Amino acid sequence: MRYYIVIPAHNEEDFLKDTLTSILRQSLQPARVVLVNDNSTDGTEDIMDQFLKLSPIFTKLNTASSAEHMPGSKVVNAFKKGLSQLDDHYDFLVKLDADLILPDNYFEKIAYIFKGQPNVGIAGGFVYEKNQQGNWALNHPMNKNHVRGAFKAYSKGCFKAIGGLRSAMGWDTVDELLAAYNGYEVYTDDYLKVKHLRPTGKAYNAKAKLLQGKAMYTMRYGWAITLIASLKMALKQRKPIALIDNMKGYFEAKKEKKEFLVSKEEGVFIRKLRWANIKKKLL
Repeated sequence: MRYYIVIPAHNEEDFLKDTLTSILRQSLQPARVVLVNDNSTDGTEDIMDQFLKLSPIFTKLNTASSAEHMPGSKVVNAFKKGLSQLDDHYDFLVKLDADLILPDNYFEKIAYIFKGQPNVGIAGGFVYEKNQQGNWALNHPMNKNHVRGAFKAYSKGCFKAIGGLRSAMGWDTVDELLAAYNGYEVYTDDYLKVKHLRPTGKAYNAKAKLLQGKAMYTMRYGWAITLIASLKMALKQRKPIALIDNMKGYFEAKKEKKEFLVSKEEGVFIRKLRWANIKKKLL
């Protein structure tokens, strides 16, 4: 199967080389890899230039955006700029972070999943990060059927059906909800262990703390589902303040009449799906 990768990178000189090396080691090579240098001020572009010389699969795009590392909009905007450099001659498309090490057979397995199960629209493995003992341990705060935004792979049909990615916090949740709305499934493979070199969220701007709640509003969750989801998040993270921040963000977004990420019809489907999942876990 033919696939493309887009890698947005902002000040990733400490990790980018390992990520690109792991791509070159793939048993199934990508047809093209677009490296988006998103306003970097370190040696990120120099590393990109080194890999441009190593393989013709790599191309580079320099772009300017805010220097703030805000989750959601910044990385998706950079991804979209990279996507504009590609054609439609692919079977699946990958949005990849610049601080990962992939198993050598990662994309061969992803291709196998898409080829064997046409109903699958989004596929991926699991994140492993170094713990205090220096060992690689699973870090997957959400349900096992969720693919982390760091390495999303989309079948062409699914990506087109969901209308691409939303430039907002929560993009890597709403994409899976819209995939379900359009009849596609999410598939995760326990054997695909991806090493994440930077702990999740370490580089995010402090202003991002309210964005999760605002995202839940824009996804049309409603206050009740937002409350339940935020409580679950706070318990998992052992951070009671997360519940307060999320609810504050939700009601701020409602007051500001933030633009929704999904239509009314999609919102109805999302709420029904969320309630069904909640009831399933309670029963």
